[in-house]
Amino acid sequence: MDSTLACLAAWMPRQRWYAAKARLPSLRLVSWWDLPAEDCVVRTFLVADEGALPVVLYQIPVVARATASVDANPDHIIGSPEPGTTFIDGPFDPAYSTALLRLIGEGAAAKGPHMAVSGHPSHDLDTSIARSATVLAGEQSNTSLIYRADDASTPIICKVFRQLHPGLNPDIELTTALAATGSPHVPPAIGSVDGEWPDGATAGGTVSGSLAFAQEFLPGVEDAWRVALRAAAAGEDFSERAHALGEATANVHVSLAQLFPTLSPGAADREAMAATWRRRLAIAMAEVPAVAERKSAIDEVYERALDAAWPPLQRIHGDYHLGQVLQHPTRGWVLLDFEGEPLRPMGERTRPDLALRDVAGMLRSFDYVAGSIRLDRPDRSPGAVGDWARTAREGFIDGYARVSGVDLDAQRDLLSALELDKAVYEAIYESRNRPTWVTIPLRAITRLVEGPAVG
Repeated sequence: MDSTLACLAAWMPRQRWYAAKARLPSLRLVSWWDLPAEDCVVRTFLVADEGALPVVLYQIPVVARATASVDANPDHIIGSPEPGTTFIDGPFDPAYSTALLRLIGEGAAAKGPHMAVSGHPSHDLDTSIARSATVLAGEQSNTSLIYRADDASTPIICKVFRQLHPGLNPDIELTTALAATGSPHVPPAIGSVDGEWPDGATAGGTVSGSLAFAQEFLPGVEDAWRVALRAAAAGEDFSERAHALGEATANVHVSLAQLFPTLSPGAADREAMAATWRRRLAIAMAEVPAVAERKSAIDEVYERALDAAWPPLQRIHGDYHLGQVLQHPTRGWVLLDFEGEPLRPMGERTRPDLALRDVAGMLRSFDYVAGSIRLDRPDRSPGAVGDWARTAREGFIDGYARVSGVDLDAQRDLLSALELDKAVYEAIYESRNRPTWVTIPLRAITRLVEGPAVG
C-alpha cells in the first residue's frame, strides 16, 4: 500500500482539485471501496492529506489495468504502483463511469474496509442503455462526467466530489428538494451516492457523507456569465434579462424558505457576521493599501448593517454568481451548483443564512462583467460600461423584489454591507492572483462606501 500512496502523492499536485498546489501531499489511507468490473479493478481510495491544516479528505477513483493492455491518454495515467499494473484516473475510464452510473440508477451497494457505499436513485433510469461518458473540462474542486446515449435520451451529468466532508452535500439536498417540487429553475435530479467511512477524529468511529450527485445535463446552453459578457461587449441592454434572472432567483429563495426551516436572527448571528467581516477586512488592509485607506468608511457601512433590522435566515445558494446560472431556451434561467463555497466546512454551508448574500453575489458578478470589459476594451467609454452594469443591477433588483416581496430599500444597508464584504474578499483574491484586476473590487468599495448598493 505504501507504493500506492506514493503513486497517488506524486500525481495529485498536478490536479486542479488538489487544494495545496505548493507542496506534495502527506497521505494516509482511510479506506477504499470497489465497483464491479471485468478485466480490471475499479477502486475508489479515500486518502487524508495530513500535511494540510485542517486535514483534507480526498476521494480518488482509480481503474487498475494490466500495463500491457493500457491505451489511455498519458495525461490520464496516474502511474504504476507495482510492475505490470497501471493506474488510470477513474473518470477517464469507461469501466468506472459505467459502474458509477449503474450504482446510482439501480440503487446498488458497494463495500470496502470499514466502509459502506450506496446509490440512491431519485429518477427512473434505464441502466441497460449504453452511454458514453466524457469529463467536463475546467472544474476546480470536483470532477463531473457527462453521459450521452445514442438515442434521444436526456444527457446526464454526474459530479464526483473530490474533497469529502461529513454530512449531506447541499448541492444534493437543495437541488433534489427543488426538483421534486417541479421547479423549472433547477435540472431534475437523477440520484446520488453516499458512504460511511472511518472517522479520523475518533478511534473506531465512523462518519457519513456525499460522494457523487447526478442530474439532467442541459446541452447546448451557455452560462449567464458568457451571455452577459457578450451583451456588455456589444453594448446591448441587459436589464430585461437581468430582471428575469432576479425573478428566478427570488422564486428559488421563496421555495427554499418553504422547503426548509427558517430562523429569526439573534445577537449571536450578528456577532458572528461582524467577526467575519472584520477578520476579512483586517486581511485586506494588510495586503491591499487602498483598502486600508477606506477603513473608517467601511466600518461605518458595517455598523449601519449590524444596527438594521434583519430578515429571517434561510437556506440559500451560497456561492451565487453569473457562472452558476444557465440560459435555457424554454426554461429560462436555471441555477446550478448549490454546493456553497466548497472549501467551507459542511456545517457552515448548510446553516441558514441571509438570502441577500446571494443577491449581493450576483450584483458583484454584474460589476465584474463591466470591469472585465474595461480591462479588455480600454477604447470603450467608461461611462457606457458603467451604465450597462447599473441598469443590469437595477433590473435584477427589481425582478427579485417583485417576486420575493422583499422591500430592498428597507434592506439597503444590509445589502450594501454584504456586497462590500464580497468586494473586500475580491480585493484580497485579485491582489494575490490577478493584480491587474484589483481595480474592479476597489472601484466597487469606493462606490459602496459613498453610495447605495444598487447605484
